[in-house]
Order: sequence, then structure tokens, then C-alpha cells
Amino acid sequence: MSLAHTAAEYMLSDALLPDRKGPRLKGLRLELPLDRMVKFVAVGFPLLLMSLAFAQEFSSGSPISCFSPSNFSIRQAAYVDSSCWDSLVHHEQDESGQFKTKSLWPHKALPYSLLALAVAMYLPVLLWQYAAVPALSSDLLFIISELDKSYNRAIRLVQHMLKIRQNTSDPHVFWDELEKARKERYFEFPLLERYLARKQRSHSLVAAYLLRNSLLLLFTSAIYLYLGHFHLDVFFQEEFSCSIKTGLLRDETYIPDLITCRLTSLSIFQMVSLASVALYTLLVPVIIYSLTRLCRWDKGLLSIYEMLPAFDLLSRKMLGCPINDLNVILLFLRANVSELISFSWLSVLCALKDTTTQKHNIDTVVDFMTLLAGLEPSKPKHLTHGMCDENP
Repeated sequence: MSLAHTAAEYMLSDALLPDRKGPRLKGLRLELPLDRMVKFVAVGFPLLLMSLAFAQEFSSGSPISCFSPSNFSIRQAAYVDSSCWDSLVHHEQDESGQFKTKSLWPHKALPYSLLALAVAMYLPVLLWQYAAVPALSSDLLFIISELDKSYNRAIRLVQHMLKIRQNTSDPHVFWDELEKARKERYFEFPLLERYLARKQRSHSLVAAYLLRNSLLLLFTSAIYLYLGHFHLDVFFQEEFSCSIKTGLLRDETYIPDLITCRLTSLSIFQMVSLASVALYTLLVPVIIYSLTRLCRWDKGLLSIYEMLPAFDLLSRKMLGCPINDLNVILLFLRANVSELISFSWLSVLCALKDTTTQKHNIDTVVDFMTLLAGLEPSKPKHLTHGMCDENP
């Protein structure tokens, strides 16, 4: 065996991908990076604000401070603060002299509304986890496994071709068999391609993805309505007039009709409201961008795997409307590219293929590895001319 043949065998052996052992599901990313960022921000930020609101309440004591009459004892003043915080109603006179009331309940409900917001923003994530993740993980495991196996099959095929070439005394027989195999498409393994083509006619994953992001946009719109309708009405009101003349105290003459109170937590309320509006306004274009990615194919990933004999969706123009499950799977393949061991090898081969001087003879990884192994990707010209001379 010559040194060239030995070097070719070593090169092909090194190009083979190792078999993976152990569970692969743990390494899969079943959320796209942008979606994961949106989830952490949309759910974590209101929880952070809620903890800030509770911390301010516990550290500062009562969130309001009422100006009780001077003849009130300390216990009576504490009762006024507690009663006014429980009612949280502003009393004011209109032009006709009648008293009208305005509830300030958004101040009291602030921490609980933030908790409700976090729960609402987590609902689309739960929907995705239960409706799409089981099927998506199964699809990704199968496709990643088949892509790596297809690459290994192509390398083993080149190894077999190299052995046949070494053991064949007549080169014409080898090249005739090779050209016949290419013509009859023996190098192709259509299982993966047909599976991916079937995914173009499926819409369960894309429906779940659209529903997830649509719900996020819907809940974001609900946040704007809530903040605009309830928070804006009490956003600048720092003081309010409280009445404690209820029940047994109704007929007490030493108790004033109205007591002025000040909201000590107004700055926290304003900061939370403004921060929520700013944050979710920034999240809206991110969510819309995530949706627009479904309107185009990731042809960069597809073009690299076009070097596999079993993966020619682009060259056959098999891609139609991108809003289907196949496009969602391609997005997650791109996110899980670290799990695709064959991706780095094929990327290198694609880069080398673009620099070779015989581009017209190289279509797949079989052709390129054949060339690297020291074999011509097509029948040499001197053998072709010899056949022509024998058959004038």
C-alpha cells in the first residue's frame, strides 16, 4: 500500500464523526435565543418590580402618611393611617358643592398587578412547552441524527470507493461503476429529504409559535390599556382627602369630615409604571422580528447541507411558502448548531469548495472527499480519450 493511499485512509478516518453516547435531549435548545430573552425579561422584570414594591412597603412602613388633628393620640393617628389605606378613596367637592369620590386602588394593587402580569406573560411559554416542545424535540433529535449519519455515510462511501480503486486493475471498470452510481442516484439517502418535505405540509409547530408570540403581543396591548386607563388617572396625585367618619364614628363631632393624606410610595408607583411602559415598548419590535423570521428561509444553513447527497431542497427548488413547520425546525437547527457535529466539517468543505479550480466537478461532499483522497471527481480525460480511440 502506497503512502498516498495510507494518508488518504487516515484523512477519511479522521473525517468520520464519532458516535454520540448518552441522552442528547438535555443539550437541545428548545427555545430560540430571542424567545428566551423575551421570556426572561417579560416574566422576570415584573417580578423584580414586585419585590421592589414589597421591599419599599416593609422598609418604609405605612405607604401613606395622614395629617391627623393635633388632639389625636398616637394610636388614633395610626388608626387614621390604617383606615385611609384600607379605603384609599379620595373625596373632593365638585362645583355644585356635592362630594364625589375617586378610588386610588391601583396604588394598593400594584404588587399584585405585577404578579398577575408575570403570570400572564408566562402563559404563552407554558403553551409552547406543552403544545410544541415534545414534537419539536423528537423532530430535532431525528433530523440532527440523520444529518450526521448522512455525512458519515458519504465519508464511508468515499472510503469504499478508495478501496475499490486500489483493488481494481482496470481503471475503466472503476469509473464506469462510479458514473453509473451517480447516474442512478445511488449516493442519495432520501429518507431525510422526504421527511423534511413532509414537514413543509405540516403547520402544528408554526401555529404554536405564532400563537405564542401573538399572545405576547396581546398581553402587551392589555398592559398599555391597563396602565393608560387606571395608572394614568392617579399618576400625579400625591395627596388625597380621606374620610373616617363611618360606622360608630359617624356622629363624632371632634373628628373632621376630611383628613389630608399623602402617598409616600408615589415615586415607586411612578417608576414602576414608566419602567413597564418603556420595557414592553422595547419588547414589541423584538417579538415582531421573531414573527418576521418565519417569512423567509434560512438558506445559509440549507446551502451548507446541500453538500450532502440526501439534502438538495434548494437545488430542486422544493421550498415553497416559508410559513410551515420546516421553517420552524430550520430556525431551531440554527439555534442548535453546536449539536450538529457535521456542520463545522461541511462549513469547511464549502469554503474549500469555493476556492477549488474544479468547481464544476464538485457537487457533494462525496465529490470533494474523493478529490482530497487523491481520486479525480470525474473520469480522467486520458481515459475518456482512450475510450474514444477504441470506439471510433
